[in-house]
Amino acid sequence: MSQPSARIIKLAMLFQAPSLALYVRIIAVLALFLGLSDAARLLGVGTGATSPIAVMGFSGFAYLAVFCLARLFAAVGLWIKASWGAVLIVAATSVELGLYIMGSADIRITAIGFILRVVLLASIILIFGLSLRLKRAQAD
Repeated sequence: MSQPSARIIKLAMLFQAPSLALYVRIIAVLALFLGLSDAARLLGVGTGATSPIAVMGFSGFAYLAVFCLARLFAAVGLWIKASWGAVLIVAATSVELGLYIMGSADIRITAIGFILRVVLLASIILIFGLSLRLKRAQAD
């Protein structure tokens, strides 16, 4: 990896700034909430005696399991202000929203869940931009 591109990546993922720490932790709590609600769906909360696999289908269950784990791990990463947490949440949420928008029958999201995921994605991208701007201001 060349030196300038490594520097850009390092600058864009500065979460240790005190001014951004509170916002990153708020996003971590939101990601944790979404991950735990997905875990509840995986366990069949709200479906009665029906198996969650029977309700969602096997591929829907597998997709939900992958996105749930990715979101929970990303929440931990964001809480400890690690850059991999932000990358993981952006990747998982982008893929999930992309599959949903393309009309995949396996991805089922409520209107509130869709809005929360869009807010989560937009806020992480906003924090990337703010951290880059903050780092550039400190360099000058």
